[in-house]
This record gives sequence, structure tokens and C-alpha cells, in this order.
Amino acid sequence: MQTIASRRTERTGVLGWLTLVAALSLAGCAALPGQVDRPISQVRADTSDTRLAQVAAASTPVGDPRLSGFRLLPDGEEALALRLALIRRAEKSIDVQYYLIAADGTGRRFLDELAAAAARGVRVRVLVDDLSATGSDRLFGALAGRPGVEVRSFNPLPARGDSFARRLTLSLHDLPRINHRMHNKLFIADGSFAVTGGRNIGDEYFGRGRAAHFIDMDLLSTGPVVTELSALFDRFWNSPHAYPMQSLVRSLSSQGDAGGMASIGPLAEPSRRDDDADSGGTIAAELDRGVVEQRFARARLLADAPAAIADNDPDRADSAVMRGHLELVASADASVLVATPYFVPGADGLATLRAARARDVRFTVMTNSLATTDEPLVHFGYARYRLDLLRLGVSLHELMPMPDAVAASADERHGASLGRLHAKLIVVDDRWVSIGSMNMDRRSARANTEAAIVIDDPVLAGEVTAFFERGRRSSSYALRLSHGGARVEWVDVAADAVVRDEPRPHSGAGVKQRLASLFVAEELL
Repeated sequence: MQTIASRRTERTGVLGWLTLVAALSLAGCAALPGQVDRPISQVRADTSDTRLAQVAAASTPVGDPRLSGFRLLPDGEEALALRLALIRRAEKSIDVQYYLIAADGTGRRFLDELAAAAARGVRVRVLVDDLSATGSDRLFGALAGRPGVEVRSFNPLPARGDSFARRLTLSLHDLPRINHRMHNKLFIADGSFAVTGGRNIGDEYFGRGRAAHFIDMDLLSTGPVVTELSALFDRFWNSPHAYPMQSLVRSLSSQGDAGGMASIGPLAEPSRRDDDADSGGTIAAELDRGVVEQRFARARLLADAPAAIADNDPDRADSAVMRGHLELVASADASVLVATPYFVPGADGLATLRAARARDVRFTVMTNSLATTDEPLVHFGYARYRLDLLRLGVSLHELMPMPDAVAASADERHGASLGRLHAKLIVVDDRWVSIGSMNMDRRSARANTEAAIVIDDPVLAGEVTAFFERGRRSSSYALRLSHGGARVEWVDVAADAVVRDEPRPHSGAGVKQRLASLFVAEELL
């Protein structure tokens, strides 16, 4: 079984793949279809009589109608169980938007549940970014052939097929466009409950990966923010960059289940974890009782427009989501906490951080170490900033690889798989918390579309901080300057032991990747 880094990394850096195909000769240039029929559709407005809408309403306290409901989903099993529970309880509509829906056990289970919902009359719309969909044309094409299901591919590569290297090679003439990716993650059931955050749909995102799993955070939402999320989905769905699957894979439009949906079903290897997903978890029980426990607070949605995909101006400004996050950080009076798998602040981010430190704002960052990252090239881009960050007084922490025995005893569901930080979280002044899809790096700021919800609630902010602190205390390195301040040292927080050289993965990090990071534009990392 291939590793997560080689098979299904969430990073959208096209450049990393270019190193694999640089020696290949262009055998021809593929092109996208010119005449595409994109029927316009909008979120359904007739869902107020559904059971989910009634539960959402019953869960909302009487008072300020501007408040939205929120609940954190740090546990992968619960986050998957909730999605399945909402699919099974939806009566009229399900809208799904992801950078990645993997063709593994979890992904196929998810798609199978969507097909079952459509079979009972639910309108299902699935929007997926095309970059990591290599080999899934038959799967998505067969799903799109089901009555009640529409599937669209966002910003597709013109070349199809099962070989990523070949697809990319035949699409290099269109590189400025395909370097832009839709990185959003959104799930909406009956226009009433939404799930957003860091997780894509795949084994590793829900604690089911054999080689690695992602440490992540999702957010369940109800109320006005769901209306905003539905409108955002419609903007992407009706965008000229969203191609109906049949327009890309015409030969599959009439093939029904052949080789596709027939292979989607329960996981190939049933286990206790499947039973957990079937049970629906705690929130599913609350849905059935008619009231879901949530925190209610004011919130605002930060979202990039789908048209940003077409902006290739080298002097363009940072994305709306990055600008919103920098403004949030700049508003801090006392403290900022950032958890992100990739931290490449760039000139603007460093300037914002320097201004915050000048006001004596405490600034803490948790990111992956070289030993846990799935993208060493990006890590080396981050490493350029470490000395400057430490000299500014930033508290830097890097996730350490957990020894097999420790990982197994800490969470038996993950076995001995490697944990990688994947959550994208910001907490400001112990009050404001942002949860979404955006990494704090230049690719997210300049080449991807992203979305995040910023919530004004000290209790939720405290819960996110506690999530961060558990990882910081038990499984992180604290970085510090060596005596004289010329180099970085790593301190094992739990063992209070100094590691003077950068911790590396067992397989080693490539020298070529380290050198390449010195010459590659940060938005391509």
C-alpha cells in the first residue's frame, strides 16, 4: 500500500509532481471541452419542513436570530459518523464540496451513502477538485449517471486517465490555470446542518489510515452561517470552472454501474470501526432525540470567490481568506495561537507578526516537524523563517513523531500509524476562533480557494486552545535558539530533553527537495 505522501497528499502543489515528469516529453496537448451544458441550480428553499430543519430550529435558543450554532468535531470517527448520519436523515438535499474524495474504503462508503440518499428522492450535488481525482473518472462518472445525483469537477486538467504523471504531462501547456485549486471542504444536509473544517473524505482523515492519519478539526454548524455556506456552494457549483462529469467523461454517461458504483459499498475489511460509523455516534442520537447540543455565537464567513481560480496576475493581492486572517491577527491585544500543517508566512505574514510582537502580543505556532510533514519541500520553505520567528519571540512548536508503542497505547484506533497535524486553527485573545480549510502559507494565499468561519465565543476558543495544548504538552518539540542565537534547537517537551539537530523521518528528507525549496516561488510549494 502506497504511503499517504505518495498516494493522496492534500497538498495542492503542482510543482512537486513536476519533478516526477520533468524528464518526460510532451506527447501532445489535451484540451477541455468547448461547449458545456451547465444547468443552473440553487440551494433548495423548501426544506423547512424536513426533520433536520426542525431539529436545528429546536436546538436554537430563543433570542438573537443572528446567532449560529457550533460544535467542534476533533475526533475523526465522530466526524465521519456525523456525516453518514446526516446523509441517512436528509430528505430533500445534500450538497458536497471537497478538494478530495478518495477512492478508498471511506470514500466509497461515503459515495455509496450519497447514492442511497438519491435513490430515496434526495437531490445530491457533488463538487470535487480535479487534481487528486486521478483514476476516479469511472467512479464519479457512474455516480453522476444515477438519478438524482449531479457531479461536477472543478478546474479540471484537460487530460484524463489513470496516470497522474501522464495527465499532468499532457496538461503542462495549461499550467498557470491548473496550478490554482479548489481547496474548500463543505457538507450541507437539507440546508440546515453544515460540516466544514480541515478534513477531506478519505481513510487518513478519519483515523482509518494504516500508514498515517491526520490530526484534524471539523465544525458542525446551524443557523444563519449555513445560509451563507449554501450560497457559497451555489457560487462554486454554477461557476464556469465547474464541469459536469459527463462533459469530461462522455463514454461513461450511459454505462451505469459498470466498474463504478457496483464497487462502492461497505469497507472491504469490516472492523469495529465500521460499527462505530454505523451507529452514528453521540450526535446522531441527539438528532434522533430532536435537540443537538451546540454553542451559539456570532460568526462571519471568510471565503474566496471561485473566479479567483482564473487570476494569474503575478501582482495580485492575497486571497480574501488570507487577508481576513491577517486582519484577525492584527486585531490581537494579548495573544494569538495558530495551528497549521504548513506555515510559510511570507513577507506580509511576517510583517503582521512583527507588528503584533511589537505590541507585546504573545504568538504561538504549532506546525509539523520535518519528521511528521507529508510535504518536505513546503517544510523547507517554512524553515527559512524559523530563526527570524524565534528572534521575534514567537513560540514555535513542531509535532513530533510518536513512537509506535506510544501511538498504539494513546489511541488504539490509529494503531502504530504516524500522526500528522492537519487542523487549520487560529485563536485570538482567547475569544475569536477561526476554523476552516486554509493553511497559513503562500499557496493558500495566492493559488487556492479557501473558506473559514470566524466565531466570537470564549468557550469555543477555550476548547480549541485545550485541543492545541494537549498536543503541545504530550507530543511536540519546542523550538529555541541555541546559545548565541545562531541556530535552532529542538526540545522534547514531555521528556524535557534537548535535540540539537533537526528530527528527521526514518526514511530521510531528500537533499534535492531542500535545494529545490531555495529556488521555488512560495506559492508553488
